[in-house]
Amino acid sequence: MDLQKISPWNWFRGENERRGDYLPAVRSEPLARLHREMDRMFEDFLGQSLQAEDGLLLRPKVDIAESNKAYRVSVEVPGIDSKDIELRIENDALVVSGEKRQESEQDDEGFHRVERSYGQFRRVLALPDDADPDNIEADFKNGVLKIRIPRNEESEKPGARKIEVKA
Repeated sequence: MDLQKISPWNWFRGENERRGDYLPAVRSEPLARLHREMDRMFEDFLGQSLQAEDGLLLRPKVDIAESNKAYRVSVEVPGIDSKDIELRIENDALVVSGEKRQESEQDDEGFHRVERSYGQFRRVLALPDDADPDNIEADFKNGVLKIRIPRNEESEKPGARKIEVKA
C-alpha cells in the first residue's frame, strides 16, 4: 500500500528552519513598548512565547487546494502593497516573503490602542514532485495573493515513465 496516496503533501516541512535575515519590526513608541512588556509578562506567566517560532511577528494565513491540473495557494496579506511581496523558488520550495510597513503621518494624534502588527513575514511552501515551478502564476487583489502552480502530467514528471501493458 502506498501511504503517499492517502497522506497529504507536507507543504510546510521547510518552514520551521530558522533564518537570521528576518527580524521582527521594532516600534519605538511608548504604547508599543508597553505592548511588548505585557507580552513578556504573559510569556513569563504562561511559560510560552506569543511570537511565531521563527521570531517573526507576522504569519499570513495560507489556504491550499488542488485540482487535476494545478495547485491553488491563497495567502492573506491585508494592508500590504503588491510591491512589498516577493515570490521565489528556493530548493524545491516556494517562498512568499515581504514586509508590512506602518503608515506614518505627521499629525499630533496619539494612539489609544495598537492591535495591528507590522514587520517582515515569510512562508515557505515545499512544492510537491508533480509541481511545475517554471509556470507559476500569481495575482494580487484585495489583500489576497493567489498563486497557481500547474501540475505536470504523469508522463512529464522527472524520473517517471509510462510502461506499456501487453495483452
